Amino acid sequence: MEECRVLSIQSHVVRGYVGNRAATFPLQVLGFEIDAVNSVQFSNHTGYAHWKGQVLNADELHEVYKGLKLNNVNKYDYVLTGYTRDKSFLAMVVDIVRELKQENAQLVYVCDPVMGDKWDGEGSMYVPEDLLPVYKEKVVPVADIITPNQFEAELLSGRKIHSQDEALAVTQEWPTHSLCPAGDGTCCTPWAPTQWSSPAPTCPPQRGSDYLIVLGSQRTRHPDGSVVTERIRMDIRKVDAVFVGTGDLFAAMLLAWTHKHPNNLKVACEKTVSAMHHVLQRTIKCAQAQAGDRQKPSPAQLELRMVQSKRDIENPEIVVQATVL
Repeated sequence: MEECRVLSIQSHVVRGYVGNRAATFPLQVLGFEIDAVNSVQFSNHTGYAHWKGQVLNADELHEVYKGLKLNNVNKYDYVLTGYTRDKSFLAMVVDIVRELKQENAQLVYVCDPVMGDKWDGEGSMYVPEDLLPVYKEKVVPVADIITPNQFEAELLSGRKIHSQDEALAVTQEWPTHSLCPAGDGTCCTPWAPTQWSSPAPTCPPQRGSDYLIVLGSQRTRHPDGSVVTERIRMDIRKVDAVFVGTGDLFAAMLLAWTHKHPNNLKVACEKTVSAMHHVLQRTIKCAQAQAGDRQKPSPAQLELRMVQSKRDIENPEIVVQATVL
């Protein structure tokens, strides 16, 4: 694969695999060059009882980016963004994406709009609420691929989602579908909490709350002006544990596999979700062994077994099939 460079602007933790630490390794394994900029720097993810660190602001992001520009190395094929806690920082991300798109009209912006999740049917934000209008008004309009969970999709659309049809209808309203670049433009929406552990309310009765679902929708505009929309659905059996960092891993691998399979959303999602399955199965097996018989694993024991899953990330055995809708 020819050199493909990604600017990844996400959280950083010293311990564990979330944000840039969850995205960098799999993207490198899959052949991408990664330049990582931190939105926050924490000791560990916030699923632990205690965490310490810093939240970076727009001035600090601008200073880092200015250094890249001065050296004329601000050339990217992809931008990937995730967890952010500062409103000014997020607005600066948009300015950077717009500038990079002026330099490279084919640049693809993959946005995981990390804002919150649902637990026991109730949604809540775990970032400041003033980030929502920035995501709605500035970020989503410049994104090419977005990966919200159900709660985040409801926040972005202002609509409650009760069914698969309602979920797919929401995706049609986003600029990723109406303003996608020629031959690209993907909107993939994992309708499940980033922990991959809570019921999926849009699952049909025959599968029930033991399953999560992923809905994907991609609109491709061909050189002759014709437009083709592909939609897929994947049903995933729940793992009885709370993982952190899976959304970051999902977005990174979706970037990679849509790059390798640009006109086949089904295959890209099957490889992404199957790799996720292998990582999580290895993680829960190791965590349960460490915790001991009938003991609940701790957040430290449930850190994703990323390095141990290198082969599965590189060449995932397809164990979760997608249905074309």
